[in-house]
Amino acid sequence: MAEMTDPRVIVALDFSEAAQALALVEYLDPAQCRLKVGKELFTRSGPVLVEALQEKGFEIFLDLKFHDIPNTVAKACKAAADLGVWMVNVHAMGGRKMMEAAREAVASTPHRPRLIAVTVLTSMGDADLAEIGLQGSPEDNVRRLAGLAESAGLDGVVCSPREVDMLRNTIDRNFQLVTPGVRPVGAALNDQTRVATPADAIRAGSSYLVIGRPITQADDPRVALKAINEGILPLLSH
Repeated sequence: MAEMTDPRVIVALDFSEAAQALALVEYLDPAQCRLKVGKELFTRSGPVLVEALQEKGFEIFLDLKFHDIPNTVAKACKAAADLGVWMVNVHAMGGRKMMEAAREAVASTPHRPRLIAVTVLTSMGDADLAEIGLQGSPEDNVRRLAGLAESAGLDGVVCSPREVDMLRNTIDRNFQLVTPGVRPVGAALNDQTRVATPADAIRAGSSYLVIGRPITQADDPRVALKAINEGILPLLSH
């Protein structure tokens, strides 16, 4: 398969130990995907693992969803930038001041990461939002939070594939939409509730697809990743 200049699949390394993640990436090609390191793996293994993955040629999405007072989040994002990650995220519900502080913190770093905001977690439905006091549907809240992130100068948001088409009609086309909740046809839904296939997500306007278990738990992760890339490559504009 031809090398992709901008791999659209971000493989979620949702493992508990560094050894598991490092074993998995031996089956993957950094020209075909990027990697996501989340809370559990980073808490256990830290920056050393991120650096080890980068040394293998992979660009890293550090998925820690920072949400705190502006100064604290700004310093955390600066630390992520200094680590050399490709992308880092914050929670849009932290508000405009927090997001602007994060943006300013990474703006002048030598290797500025892409800074995106989480809108509504893809595991949450109408009942979950109502329970925590948020009015409206997940789509209503995603629209509002994405608009806030865009106006705060961030590069994009994390959203469900189900909200991509809606957002593409309301925000700048260069604003990046990173979509978890992507499942190939026939894959288990697990704990996701708002999902789409990779092809459907790309057609709707997703910029990047976060995919975990359909690749990491496949009999052959290399084959699973190749199949996904072959399915979306004809849909990408160059």
